[in-house]
Amino acid sequence: MKRTILFSVFVVFLAFALPPLLSVPGSSAAAPVPDKPVPTSAGTPAPADPPPAQLLADAAISVSLLSDAGIDEISMAEYLPLALAAEMPASFDSAALKAQAVALRSYALYWQSERKSAHPDADVCTSSACCTARTDLQSLRDSWGADFDAYYEKICAAVRETDGQYLVWQSEPALTVFHAASAGTTEFGAALGMDKAYLVSVGTPELGSNVRNLITTVEVAPEDFRTSILSVCPEAALSGAAETWLGQTQLTRSGRVESMTIGGQTLSGLALRQLFSLRSTDFTLTLRDGCFVFSVRGYGHGLGMSQHGANLMAQSGADYAEILQCYYPGTELVVAMRRS
Repeated sequence: MKRTILFSVFVVFLAFALPPLLSVPGSSAAAPVPDKPVPTSAGTPAPADPPPAQLLADAAISVSLLSDAGIDEISMAEYLPLALAAEMPASFDSAALKAQAVALRSYALYWQSERKSAHPDADVCTSSACCTARTDLQSLRDSWGADFDAYYEKICAAVRETDGQYLVWQSEPALTVFHAASAGTTEFGAALGMDKAYLVSVGTPELGSNVRNLITTVEVAPEDFRTSILSVCPEAALSGAAETWLGQTQLTRSGRVESMTIGGQTLSGLALRQLFSLRSTDFTLTLRDGCFVFSVRGYGHGLGMSQHGANLMAQSGADYAEILQCYYPGTELVVAMRRS
């Protein structure tokens, strides 16, 4: 059964009500929902007799989470800190952590409404390859050591200070995907089958001088290169000199590799990234000194918010709302509300 709440716009942006998405734990009665959203903007007089409303905090929002142990119903307040700690370094600026907390909350609410075919009975899972990662307290204690108390409070503060806030596009939760780093520009969502108006290529401040390992290289001997290519594309003609194996490269609008011709066959940039364990599809491939050399820029799929970019923006004085608007242009930051 679909869970039901009512959302209204956060004070920084426009105010309006959103369609039902989830239920309030502990309550069997669904919150009343108007026939359609009633938008009101900041500074506009309120309706004559507005229905009473209450902020819907993370503690009152339920999330169904799939892990190795099965599916659990937990609150957003329980879900977010350990997801945030797994997805972004606690050493990052507080504004970046807040932006990440909002992105994680938005992501969970998006899939609560849409549901993934990979796990139709759960909103999100703990696999970073499918949804978002989530850690546990013992792992954090082992990782952070003497910094555990300070770092965990910093993580919890980022969640607490954005309580209930998420991004919407046309009154619906936004698909707030994110990645580690891009070199100069992010990717268009359409390049990876996520054709959303707010998932577009935007400028991002990462440089080789301000992000460690932004530029990486992978060297592959010709025989290993040949074996790897033939394992996924046995039709490739790789019997001649290695200098003749590489053909044309097709780029996406952001400059990443969409496809590459190798041995007369076309392989996608995504396939090559996976095959040779590249950090992104923003790469060039050359034959140099007898080896195939991938020069790779950035880390991740390139869609949505760049985490390192968010941190650099925060260090330059941007707040979390400005960071989110940069990487998800046109979305609105809202806060969950429930009609009483």
